[in-house]
Amino acid sequence: MTRPSRAAADERFDIALAYLLRAGVLLSACIVLCGGVRVLMAHGLERTAYDVFRGEPASLRSARGIVGQAIQLRGRGLVQLGLLLLIATPIGRVVFSVAGFARQRDWLYVGITLVVLALLAYSLIGMR
Repeated sequence: MTRPSRAAADERFDIALAYLLRAGVLLSACIVLCGGVRVLMAHGLERTAYDVFRGEPASLRSARGIVGQAIQLRGRGLVQLGLLLLIATPIGRVVFSVAGFARQRDWLYVGITLVVLALLAYSLIGMR
């Protein structure tokens, strides 16, 4: 058996990466759409009071709370979960890229991608 050329391996990697991004965005969009429909079914005819500010409830301020609300099929929880998945999609791309570059033994790009991943993690976790 012959090994595939580097160009063919790069092309397969790019295609897999494109599928990952497409799946993440489509899954996110479907979840947000379902959540939006649930919110409109429950609150679509309510009159909006623009003079009163209501922040997010405490249950929607953490990933655990958002997942809990989404499991209960609550509209706002589903919308928030969809947005979290949308944010997680490029992070998944970076993780996938690290694995792909390591498989190709391209250590320079592994290092660069790990720095990008560390910066993303810091911006999401370290800014509290």
